[in-house]
Amino acid sequence: MRSRRRDNDRSTVTCVMPPTDQRSGPGLPGAPGGPAAASSRRAALAVLALCTLINVVSRGVGESFAVFLLPVAETFAADRGALTGIYGLYMLAVGLMSPIAGTAFDRLGPRLTYGIGLSVFGLAYLLAGSATALWQIYLLVGLGGAVGASLIGMLPASGLASRWFQAGLPVAMGVLSASLGIGILLFAPLVHALIEAFGWRAAYRALGALLLGVLVVTAVLPWRRIAAGAPDVVSARRDAARGTQAWSLRRALRTPVFWALAGVMFFTSLSTYAVAPQLVAYLVDAGVPPLRAASIYGLVGLTSIVGMIAAGALAQRFGERRVAMLSYGSTIVGVGALALVQHGSPLFFAGAFVLLFGTMQGSRGPLVAVLSARHFAGGAQTGIFGGILFGMGTGGALGAWGSGALFDLTGGYGSSFALSAAGAVCGLLLFLRVPGLGGTRREAANADR
Repeated sequence: MRSRRRDNDRSTVTCVMPPTDQRSGPGLPGAPGGPAAASSRRAALAVLALCTLINVVSRGVGESFAVFLLPVAETFAADRGALTGIYGLYMLAVGLMSPIAGTAFDRLGPRLTYGIGLSVFGLAYLLAGSATALWQIYLLVGLGGAVGASLIGMLPASGLASRWFQAGLPVAMGVLSASLGIGILLFAPLVHALIEAFGWRAAYRALGALLLGVLVVTAVLPWRRIAAGAPDVVSARRDAARGTQAWSLRRALRTPVFWALAGVMFFTSLSTYAVAPQLVAYLVDAGVPPLRAASIYGLVGLTSIVGMIAAGALAQRFGERRVAMLSYGSTIVGVGALALVQHGSPLFFAGAFVLLFGTMQGSRGPLVAVLSARHFAGGAQTGIFGGILFGMGTGGALGAWGSGALFDLTGGYGSSFALSAAGAVCGLLLFLRVPGLGGTRREAANADR
């Protein structure tokens, strides 16, 4: 008889989007009714909550760099390009780590993946508080922070979600992506308050201690049960994948859809991070008080929660392409509003930026995650998604570094805003022109042939 591995945190589960008529329940595992179904739904929500909370900490800590930028620049007397280069290295390393993190999750399981990530992340930030030279910030925050963030971020979270959610996977991905907004909302004002009260070094140490505290808590979780997934979801995905050729990263690399999705992440990240790292500094230069500027940065995160969750739900109804058109259009108009902050009413135009740019920040991530799951079903799906996220890292690196270099070159922010808008236009063009990104199953099937 053929043996089957049971509840093993190293098990790999196929991530196939089954046909609608095979989906069970209202977007959650288990058929409606019955104690087993209710228990499975509660477990799925608990896993989603756990992954979201860890994502909140990961993204909140990682995206806090914008608040550190000015005080760190003052300490080391560094120009803007050198400082944004730290975040550029962070994003580049996140991109390089994404395929590695996906493969680590597939092979090592969530317990070791999260444990290693939290350890590296926490130690890097603890040591950053004692940095005596700018290159040490590059090494610890730019490189060490990226390694840790990759191992505890969206890749392992999406891998676990695909084991627990079936029809509701797009919404679950939206909730996970919303952790970016929640993290910024919570951590931007918190980090600013820590810096004001104790200095940036103590703030880095506090963040490192927080990450190590999360490590202690997660060490006692029932990872074997968490990794096993919902039995009906696992079974449905296995049945849907039966008879099809399993996807591997090498095979995915030969498809236009893979490179289109990687391109979407590249240009989207370029657009976002041509603005985000210098947002607080720009608002302060425009006359906004520092605390209010940090709060506006946090509000961008708050409004992004709505867009991230809504993107998944809207995509189920209207398709990914239409949602992408709305998202990129709002981003471009929002960047225009931000450019007017220094020329008109700061609060009015900053508010318009928050509503337009902030609402759509991160909304493309859930679309790409679902399209990746739909096109590249199989045991290597997490690793393939990691390869796609390489585009996010490289685009973010170019956007962060490029915006700082353009500021040093021009003495202003206008060219950075133009770079952001151009990135959004390019991302939209990929959704409009590449077959397979429309969101329909027929289009997906034709694109994969």
